[in-house]
Amino acid sequence: MNALANFFTRLVNRYMPDPLVIAILLTMLTMLLAVLMQGTSPLNAVRYWGDGFWDLLAFSMQMTVILLAGYILAKTPLVDGVLNRVAARVTTPFVAIVVATLVGGIGSWLNWGFGLVIGGIVAQKLALNVKGLHYPLVIAAAYSGFALYGIGLSGSVPLLIATEGHFLQDTIGLIPLSETIFSPILLITSALILLTLPFFNAWLHPKQANDIVEIDPTTVAKPSVAPLSNDKKATIAERLNRSKAVGIGIGALGMLYIALYAFDGGSLNLNTVNFAFLFLGILLFASPANYLAALADGIRIVSGIIVQYPFYAGIMGILVGSGLVVSFANTFVDISSAQTLPIWSFISGAIINLLAPSGGGQWAVQGPVMVQAATELGASQAATALAVQIGDQWSNMVQPFWILPVLAISGLKLRDVMGYMVLILIYLGVIYASAMLIWGYLGA
Repeated sequence: MNALANFFTRLVNRYMPDPLVIAILLTMLTMLLAVLMQGTSPLNAVRYWGDGFWDLLAFSMQMTVILLAGYILAKTPLVDGVLNRVAARVTTPFVAIVVATLVGGIGSWLNWGFGLVIGGIVAQKLALNVKGLHYPLVIAAAYSGFALYGIGLSGSVPLLIATEGHFLQDTIGLIPLSETIFSPILLITSALILLTLPFFNAWLHPKQANDIVEIDPTTVAKPSVAPLSNDKKATIAERLNRSKAVGIGIGALGMLYIALYAFDGGSLNLNTVNFAFLFLGILLFASPANYLAALADGIRIVSGIIVQYPFYAGIMGILVGSGLVVSFANTFVDISSAQTLPIWSFISGAIINLLAPSGGGQWAVQGPVMVQAATELGASQAATALAVQIGDQWSNMVQPFWILPVLAISGLKLRDVMGYMVLILIYLGVIYASAMLIWGYLGA
């Protein structure tokens, strides 16, 4: 297995460019596919690209906020202290890889933004603490837990189809979370991954000392802190900036709103999750000045997403405008039965996600096709919808977009970790494909 990991690592180091270059190449590839497969004129392909470039600004902001909120929460004194104590107790590379995978996986299941960043943070802490730990692998292991986000509490598709007024409600109605992320098949799948993936990742650790790349402590960014001031000389403005009463007050108010929202029967969605995480972070930091200092650190982890998301929105514009995404989906629908529609939905979702990594945006286009197919074939709507989401999260293991925040935290390059991500993709593919087949036959 180590020889295989080394092979993929060498291959990636030689041929894989940076994520922005990949986004540009995917843009060109999508335009070419639209021209060759759909008969779209090159000029129209360019029009679709430019027209779609800013279509996902609202969704982009939601993604940015959820990452920032997750980072800030992970950096609160309470959470950071817990992570430091966990890292201090780990002394071997094997246990470090297991812990990093579990933290990233459980965190992503609870909230994908939180899990994405907390996994990278704890992996870095472990690398600083554990002698002989291969830094690229522990970062890859932490990110691999992100493969659980779509079947967790912040999964975009299950939350959407459970929300009153969603765009497919007239066709499929409301599908409660008890039939999706809390269904027995997905709970078992999540548990299986959490129980086995950490040990698979640990198995990949290099055996030869010459192959191990340890962290360089001098490259670790120091956290920003709010400047101290002499209270006797501090202005009223400075005292307000550092006032714990101000931070705790507004944080408690935010938590009160969330409690009232839940009491009134409000549904869980991206906006409520973002709201809860933002105000919980303020509450735990107490001082607004300290909160803003952590926010300043967090900006660097979302910079790549802010720049690159419009490129993927442009790709989505080509996919939609040319009809390419519908053609892709229909290709798999045409060979499906009621029992096999979920597995083909899973595969088609994974392929489309490679071109345009956006669970919510992808479902908005692919969803109507899959829902209609499920209706005509008598397949499970819940299984079909979640299969698209799972395909999305599965191919994210090698789609370079969502790993950008983790790379920003770690200081590594994409090519440093991608060799391991290919092997993780293969392992998770076996589990997810098996689960989708079983669900298809049980749910049809």
